[in-house]
This record gives sequence, C-alpha cells and structure tokens, in this order.
Amino acid sequence: MHKYAIIVAGGTGERMGQHTPKQFLKLAGKPILMHTIEKFYQTYPELKIILALPENQFDFWEELCFKYRFINIPHEVVAGGKTRFHSVLNALKLVNEEGIVAVHDGVRPLVSQDTIVNCFKTAQQHGNAIPVVDVVDSLRYVNKTENKAVKRACYKIVQTPQCFQSTLLKKAYQQPF
Repeated sequence: MHKYAIIVAGGTGERMGQHTPKQFLKLAGKPILMHTIEKFYQTYPELKIILALPENQFDFWEELCFKYRFINIPHEVVAGGKTRFHSVLNALKLVNEEGIVAVHDGVRPLVSQDTIVNCFKTAQQHGNAIPVVDVVDSLRYVNKTENKAVKRACYKIVQTPQCFQSTLLKKAYQQPF
C-alpha cells in the first residue's frame, strides 16, 4: 500500500501578528515545518511527502533546507492555493498510485508517531480516519438572540493527520468548493 503525506503550510503569520509565518519559526533550533516533516518520515520512511507552500515562499524554503541541511528527507513542493482546500487539491495531483493519504498541518510537529500509525491503519481498514480529542473547556452557543451552554460530551476537537483512501479523497475533491 502506498502512503502519502500532504503537509499544508500556507500560513502567512498574519493572525499571530508575526512577520515570519508560523511554519518557519524556530523550535528546538530549526523551523517548525522541518520537525513536522521529520515526524512523518521517521514514522514511514517510504512515505511520499508533498509540501503545499505559497509560491512566494518556495525560494525561502529552499534556502532553509540548505541552511539546516534538510536534504536527506525527500519531499516535493507544490503551490498552495487560496484556501486549504485548494492547497490539498494541488497536492493531490502528485498522488499517482492508490493508497492512503494523510493531510496534516505543517505547524503541528508534536503529533505522535502512534497517532500517525493508527490513522493510516484505520484509514486502510475503514476508508478514513481523523483523530479527535474530548472537549474539556466550557462551550457556549451564541448568536444574536441566544447565549446558552452546550453539552461538551456532544462535541470533539478534530486534529490532524486526517487520513483517507486516495480514491475517496480524490472523489471528494472533485466536488465544487
């Protein structure tokens, strides 16, 4: 079974008020994005890694790869789109064989190898897998006329990687956005 990881890293740093996008901020001496890619490579060295970056960050990424000697982990870079949907759509063009595709946020380097393995295995068995965690904070439903507490037990926090059989994911991405 072929395995793919689409790492989406389209952030600009705007929401954080930073000039440097989050994916390029340093964590333990190197950019966060490198830690994320390494985690997937360490879990499955045969995995095809596809990195979706804004085109205007390609040269900077290449400079970082040279600076941090990040040349031993094979990966392909594709142009990110206007939205996450479009970035994944662009990356899916490089998924040539049937298999399992993980879509993961480039700024989530602390995902465990167990989570990655479990998501791939579950997607292979059931078609898809998305890790979730229980909500522990209070939640409220708020609109113009209501403000009320809701039951936490009815909600989950969705995380990444989100894994899918490639045929299912490609079919989903044929739908209009």
